[in-house]
Amino acid sequence: MKRYRQTFEEIVASLIPIEASWLDPHAEGVILALKNLPKKPTYEAADVAALLAGDFATALTTIRLFLDLSKDDFTHRMRDAMGEGGIGIKRYLSDPPAYLNALDSMGLCEKMSTLIHHPPHWSDVLVERLKGGRGSAIKGQTRGRGMEDFVEEIVKSVFVSQEVAVRHRFTGANGRSTEKADFCVPSAMDPRILIEVKAYGATGSKQTDVLGDIARIVEEKRHDTVLLLVTDGITWKQRPSDLRKLIRLQNEGKIQRIYTKSMSEELREDLETLKAEI
Repeated sequence: MKRYRQTFEEIVASLIPIEASWLDPHAEGVILALKNLPKKPTYEAADVAALLAGDFATALTTIRLFLDLSKDDFTHRMRDAMGEGGIGIKRYLSDPPAYLNALDSMGLCEKMSTLIHHPPHWSDVLVERLKGGRGSAIKGQTRGRGMEDFVEEIVKSVFVSQEVAVRHRFTGANGRSTEKADFCVPSAMDPRILIEVKAYGATGSKQTDVLGDIARIVEEKRHDTVLLLVTDGITWKQRPSDLRKLIRLQNEGKIQRIYTKSMSEELREDLETLKAEI
């Protein structure tokens, strides 16, 4: 594979926003549950039980939206009301009246009535809460998964699936310790190529995490193992010093090359070259 000395200007010029939708199947289920709720003058425990009789996870998210509580706050409030232990479906089925009483003690039925009978679009308020809370996390996760899927498709267009270990721990240079990498080729036991994918702006992929993950891979891998980094997201521009650190690692030969999504053809071509070399 050809040697490159990349520049900050080159990488920044190729960065693009990483688009992702907040609306995953769970959120769609919650919205459907909201729309299917019968409109009644008042609500009682039986109505909450009917909601919980459907998909339990969907029902709990719906309930949290009515209460306007985060997942952590809801968990704490339920444990305060019911005592220590889980608050999932097993706890509910073990004692439905106690579970429903705990929800009622938080004013759930009253809040359902208040929200539903305040026109014009009560469900829109709850959908916005879902989007702003859980939805922001889902967008981050989707960005990360989307980038990984994008790269995996390219890698597997060059190498057969059996030669690609996905999201695996590879064996390090000393033959004993291991480190995580997104793709190891042709195996995790003795990788010749390592590919790490970092969508900045994804959940769990802060810039400091990216630098730390790459540093651990560089430290662990054999010097003759090729490391490729695929990253993107215009939020890199907010802290250019961290991007410069990655580029310095590339210039020092510790990362063979850095790619963005717009460089997909270069990635494919380099993988074809590496395949011929190994």
